[in-house]
Amino acid sequence: MNRIKQLFNIEYPIIQAGMIWASGWELASAVSNAGGLGLLGSGSMYPDVLKEQIKKCKAATNKPFGVNIPLLYADIESHIKTIIEEKVPIVFTSAGNPKTYTQYLKENGIKVVHVVSSSVFAQKAQAAGCDAVVAEGFEAGGHNGREETTTMVLIPQVCDAVTIPVIAAGGIATGRQMAASFALGASGVQVGSRFICTPEASSHIAFKEAIMNSKEGDTMLSMKKTVPVRLLKNSFFKQINEAENAGASADELAAILGRGRAKKGMFEGDLENGELEVGQVASMIKQIKPAGEVVKEIWDEFVSTASALTSHT
Repeated sequence: MNRIKQLFNIEYPIIQAGMIWASGWELASAVSNAGGLGLLGSGSMYPDVLKEQIKKCKAATNKPFGVNIPLLYADIESHIKTIIEEKVPIVFTSAGNPKTYTQYLKENGIKVVHVVSSSVFAQKAQAAGCDAVVAEGFEAGGHNGREETTTMVLIPQVCDAVTIPVIAAGGIATGRQMAASFALGASGVQVGSRFICTPEASSHIAFKEAIMNSKEGDTMLSMKKTVPVRLLKNSFFKQINEAENAGASADELAAILGRGRAKKGMFEGDLENGELEVGQVASMIKQIKPAGEVVKEIWDEFVSTASALTSHT
């Protein structure tokens, strides 16, 4: 029995990442209804919005779903209170210390998974009591590890370092990539960028079209002095990149970033002045498809790839 399917009581070990400005109840419930695990992206939600999103997700699916909480965001305490009150069964934490809330969440019957970018952090997550880890490689969109370790290097190292299940993330949008992750020791995959280009994602259509029109090399990791983040190249990225190359301090970069850049780009569709968080795999995404179809497509290709590999041995 697959450990991730067993842990979350899901049909397929495919997790939809809880991305800001993309992962609302429509997307999370669609993925859960298709047999994967949908996550609400609480990083872009006020506490009252998160509560409403959880209630709508419950109404739209009777399958398990979870909430992603970036620990560097405001309103963390309120979010955790809401999650416990609403009896959300699964929480994915990221961008912070897993020791802070893991035991408290587990005492309230919640399964906890932490996102890591190194085997050292994976061991810390295991020591903190996490039920699993997401090992996210350098290819991933959004907030990223300073180590710049690629998924293919990271996954086997994390699998060797911990005994809890490992979920691979970063550069995964197809069943072939899922099969490669399993070959490296992962028990599941977390997919982000591919789910942005679905009708259920709350991202702006202009952002979805920019992803589908992107080419190899159109994303790059930036803001390494503040919080490293992978962005689609645009005017804002160019401004940040030039400032970094000129030796701007973390405070100067934070001033350029300002407030609301992610919302401006990903939710409101300002493709020049907004922050466009997406992974390297963006250049492989050429169609908007329903989330349920994406889940089935990834799973079917995974099964056929695994079968083909077996026949080659």
